[in-house]
Amino acid sequence: MGSGPLTISADSKTSPPVIHMSSSIPKPFASLTIGEDKDKPPPPPLDFLRILLEGTIAGGTAGVVVETALYPIDTIKTRLQAVRGGAKINFKGLYSGLLGNLAGVLPASAIFVGVYEPTKQKLLNTFPENLSAAAHLTAGAIGGLAASLIRVPTEVVKQRMQTGQFNSAPNAVRLIVAKEGFKGLYAGYGSFLLRDLPFDAIQFCIYEQLRLGYKKAAQRELNDPENAVIGAFAGALTGAITTPLDVIKTRLMVQGSGNQYKGIIDCVQTVVREEGPAALLKGIQPRVLWIGIGGSIFFGVLERTKRVLAQKRQESDAKKD
Repeated sequence: MGSGPLTISADSKTSPPVIHMSSSIPKPFASLTIGEDKDKPPPPPLDFLRILLEGTIAGGTAGVVVETALYPIDTIKTRLQAVRGGAKINFKGLYSGLLGNLAGVLPASAIFVGVYEPTKQKLLNTFPENLSAAAHLTAGAIGGLAASLIRVPTEVVKQRMQTGQFNSAPNAVRLIVAKEGFKGLYAGYGSFLLRDLPFDAIQFCIYEQLRLGYKKAAQRELNDPENAVIGAFAGALTGAITTPLDVIKTRLMVQGSGNQYKGIIDCVQTVVREEGPAALLKGIQPRVLWIGIGGSIFFGVLERTKRVLAQKRQESDAKKD
């Protein structure tokens, strides 16, 4: 690495003369500064409760809208993945279990975004700017882990109803607990985390990074259609990547008390051995369609709701002043 010019000066007023030497060394282009930058103002204090509350409201709203609009596609996807061999699927009752599912989707989506938003802000204030993707990945995984406590029982009941095993959510919960114990509501929990933690982390990271890049290029805030398009792309891409994990999760969740599969690895081996590797991509078309459209609606509604809440807060603060 080269150095800057060396400057030598002498102070003739002193006896003996004092020679001063200085060297100006330029900083490397991609230097990483550890510690506090004196020229950079400290980040504003994090209003954790406000971000938590607004994220909870926005997440719950977006989750309910998406689930209601796209439930039939999700039902078809689940039935495609659950059926073995070349058996045909039933296209009746595509909204089976919707109301019971919404009872779980609302708090799960609220918890996810409610945890994701303040975690993201905290990590962005902590990490260097060039590690923003790591902040989004980490926040997405943490949000998914928190929401999984409600997501998994909701998913188990929903998929059992979608495959025709039960006709109502309360009946499903009662019979699952009676036959399999409370742990039956968390069937496939490991495979759910294996699918959803990477999914949440990747989807939100892609979405946030695309938004940052687009916002920087356009030099303005994004509008609702632009957020929706970016959300659709992030959702479709992530949905395609994680389809094999989704197939395994579905098989483990719908097997019931028969315990056809002993675990994640056994499930993968059995599916590949009996149905071929292509079976791990079952339902990829409706999944990509469902999550692509869902990403468009979810992120569009999410950003819109966050903006409305921010405007209302600003109006409220202005009245107080």
